[in-house]
Amino acid sequence: MTLQRLCKQGVSTPCSKGLCGKGLKSLVQIVFGWASKQGDVMSANDRARWDALYSQRTLEPYPEPDPLLFHYTLPVNADGTQRALDLAGGQGQNALWLAEQGYTVDVMDISRIALRRAQEEMTSRELRNINFFQVDFDQVILQPETYDLVCVFRFLSSKIMPQLRAAVRPGGRIIYETFNSGYLKTRPDFNPDYLLQAGELVGYFADWRILHQAELSATSQVVAIKPE
Repeated sequence: MTLQRLCKQGVSTPCSKGLCGKGLKSLVQIVFGWASKQGDVMSANDRARWDALYSQRTLEPYPEPDPLLFHYTLPVNADGTQRALDLAGGQGQNALWLAEQGYTVDVMDISRIALRRAQEEMTSRELRNINFFQVDFDQVILQPETYDLVCVFRFLSSKIMPQLRAAVRPGGRIIYETFNSGYLKTRPDFNPDYLLQAGELVGYFADWRILHQAELSATSQVVAIKPE
């Protein structure tokens, strides 16, 4: 499958209740609101490349959350039912911070190494409201109107952008920051296919209410609320 869930023993999750393995596809469709497209082979090259990168970072201090979240994440309601998606979440620093604020968080990344470290950090902080998914972003499908908040940092795929828009519930928000073409000044070898042009990011959400936008020297930012 192009979709794998990393389970934490001892935590009462659908996986620990015997819904892993053969039952995973229906679990994702019914409970978490998204599933993978057809195609059973994750991009082995991408997975190996990111696993190697995160393996080199295992001895580094655990990363801090991205500051943009601090300014634009709403408190959860009293019922505590808000859900968030951390797309391409890497080692999960943003997902963990959102979970500490009370969100139930799905964090998706291609690297099992990164997700394992996030899972270990979740355990050390005694958090229980995070779901970890290893995904191929060329194959994943996001179910519409699933999340109150979606955050994306340092990742760009124009193919998935319509799904990101649809995955946010009406009145929910997206918090997005990634590299733009200015990044080539310091990383001339970087693949320009994964870099934004000026104004491109905010353009994806032009029909939403823009709370914040910025074109910085190497990154672009947008925070936007989906119309109700």
